[in-house]
Amino acid sequence: MTPDAETLDKLCTIIQERKVSAPAGSYTASLFAKGEAEIAKKVGEEAIEVVQASAQGRADRIISESADLLYHLLVLLVAHNIAPGEVYSELEKRMKP
Repeated sequence: MTPDAETLDKLCTIIQERKVSAPAGSYTASLFAKGEAEIAKKVGEEAIEVVQASAQGRADRIISESADLLYHLLVLLVAHNIAPGEVYSELEKRMKP
């Protein structure tokens, strides 16, 4: 596994821990408390922010907003009990030789 995939997997593990332990003051725990619809809404908002950053041609904002999008997408995956590896497998299937 590449360091990039390891980073996403580590973040996913932290997200899973926050879902279970729900520590006070945790943004991640607060998302789970609000429910799947709110998590999905955040994914949509972050996707829009990536598009806006792209339209502005600002690489720094594209990177920052993409990180937000990936984080919220991982929260959504955890909410649905989907491991990142399942998404990696789907991407692998779609790669053409």
